[in-house]
Amino acid sequence: MSKKKVAIVATGGTIAGTGQTGKTVSYQAGRVGMEEIVASIPLIEEIAQLEMHQLFNLDSNEMDEAHWLELAGCINTLTRREDIDGIVVTHGTDTLEETAYFLNLVVHTQKPIVITGAMRPATATSADGPFNLYQAVCLAVDKRAVGQGVMGLFSNTIYAGRDIQKINNYKIDAFDQRSLGCLGYMQDDKVYFYSKTFKTHTFHSVFSWQLPDSLPKVGIAYFYAGASADILDDLARNHEGIVIIGSGSGNYSTRWLDKIEALANQGILFVRASRVNEGIVFEDRIFDPQGICIPANTLSGPKARVLLMLALTLTRDPQKIREIFDQY
Repeated sequence: MSKKKVAIVATGGTIAGTGQTGKTVSYQAGRVGMEEIVASIPLIEEIAQLEMHQLFNLDSNEMDEAHWLELAGCINTLTRREDIDGIVVTHGTDTLEETAYFLNLVVHTQKPIVITGAMRPATATSADGPFNLYQAVCLAVDKRAVGQGVMGLFSNTIYAGRDIQKINNYKIDAFDQRSLGCLGYMQDDKVYFYSKTFKTHTFHSVFSWQLPDSLPKVGIAYFYAGASADILDDLARNHEGIVIIGSGSGNYSTRWLDKIEALANQGILFVRASRVNEGIVFEDRIFDPQGICIPANTLSGPKARVLLMLALTLTRDPQKIREIFDQY
């Protein structure tokens, strides 16, 4: 039986980082080529035929909307090939959750897409990148991964691209899905699924029909005690939409409420998210009496921004965007 083929699309990050031999800190991300990392994993060649694509080699804090669109275009091109069975994307952990959600919305395929990375650079003692990459390839060739959307793979755990979130900045087990639980686990090359996401993604997503040339500008405003409402004026000058990361259930002061209502009358679209790690934002007639702000539901502020940018490529109707947030 012939081995399946997996395309590895490398974008850089800590998994390709270098520093003082053995150390885990003070390193430069995106310095090692993917071929060198793959060469350090002898078992990986037994799992699948590998095809390497070094698309970028950068720190994930340099990732932006143009990179997202180029990455998604690359993946869509690869998945249209009959000889490609799955895709693994290597990525820095700092902004991985935003890229994962963007790809989950715009990649037009049911083939497995797995995104992974590392918390320790390639030159560290017990670097975690090679094992994560090995398991990501194993997941990408597993038939049960078909149709699951974009998945994250870290430390033996499978996460949904919509819900994966970085929760720790120094442990190798650095990701979680808030209180939603993970999709499953892995033990070496064995895959165990226990749940699935019911939100629309990948092949069934309206955003995957055609990639836009660019994305509308959406900013994020973080509310804190005493925060000036002038922040919203500043963002409104060059953004079509604003995501409010509010306290509690996406809350803010009456000064912010007044400013939100004024700017909404000028055509700015608003989404309410929460700064609480396991927060959920629903409709609220106290902090949003006119129903101006679209609830982010379980999406974090950065992910709500991703969805609002894509929604604005289709419509500026607040009710239609509200329906999109309910669906995705």
